[in-house]
Amino acid sequence: MADGKSGGNTGSESLLFLTDEQLRKGIEAMFFAYRGFTQDPDRILEQHGYGRAHHRAVHFINRTPGTTVNNLLNILGVTKQSLNRVLRALIEDGLVESRVGKRDKRERHLYLTETGKLLEAELSEAQRGRMRAAYREAGHEAVGGFRKVLEAMMDPDQRAYFDAFKEGES
Repeated sequence: MADGKSGGNTGSESLLFLTDEQLRKGIEAMFFAYRGFTQDPDRILEQHGYGRAHHRAVHFINRTPGTTVNNLLNILGVTKQSLNRVLRALIEDGLVESRVGKRDKRERHLYLTETGKLLEAELSEAQRGRMRAAYREAGHEAVGGFRKVLEAMMDPDQRAYFDAFKEGES
């Protein structure tokens, strides 16, 4: 539709200035951008026999050293069984260390080992390089707008975790 309004939609969606075709193109752009964003780390992970779940665990353990298994479950939004499978492999391979909580012996706190930190750095640098190049090409204003769009798409609980990470930025 040329006016950007879709059929029976009401409320704020009717104020959207993009056409359905433009929105579809944006969705497709996200799919292909995500594919590009993950392909470099995927190649690195494959060399170690890991997948994207391992990458996400390593990333967030690095961002919050000492995080609990329960906190990581909430951040990643995966099942306990799925996370345990990932953590078991990372611990057995010497990338993650699990320590019993000092205050609560039932808690397990997670830390990257030196080997884990090296893998995380390699994975992050691959993604930072791609982001840096894309941001440079898009320009300063586009970077701010892109971040606003991503933040607006987050569910409130995910946004709370994201905001907590943002507060820790220097």
